[in-house]
Amino acid sequence: MPRFRAVPVSSPAAADLLEAYFAERRETFPSGKGSYRTPSPSDATFTPPAGSFLVVEDEAEDAGAGSAAEPGTVHALACGGVRRIDPTEEGLVRYEVKHVYVRPEARGRGLGGLLMAELEEVAAGLGADLVVLDTNESLLAAGALYRATGYREVEPYNDNPNATTWFAKPVVPREPVG
Repeated sequence: MPRFRAVPVSSPAAADLLEAYFAERRETFPSGKGSYRTPSPSDATFTPPAGSFLVVEDEAEDAGAGSAAEPGTVHALACGGVRRIDPTEEGLVRYEVKHVYVRPEARGRGLGGLLMAELEEVAAGLGADLVVLDTNESLLAAGALYRATGYREVEPYNDNPNATTWFAKPVVPREPVG
């Protein structure tokens, strides 16, 4: 069973996943759109109450076919974060989903949907009324995931040069646990 662990984006597990994510985006970014611009996330942006960054881990025996790790070894399979952005004009508190990535060998196991649900819970726990995200239309699986998990297309809320589509989903803010 996968488990979620909040980590600094500078942690070795997060840095490794982010490096793989950015490399894949650079390699697959549509050539007609220019070059993919790699953001440099900071720990402060993804530290409560500003946000949170999650790594999805599983033991090697469940990490997928071809895993070279010893059984019982923890393997980082996926990552993603939420960060607070400016509220809407109506005063709704917004958190933005960023850097959602599932390693190729772990795809098709439902981790993306589990990760999105966990990120929404984290955002709600930080006080979000609305979770937003942007993506590129070339990321067909990502767009399908966002639509399947209840996100609806909205007008652009930022000027991300890599984005072509923007989404939002209301969440119910809740009191932080602990």
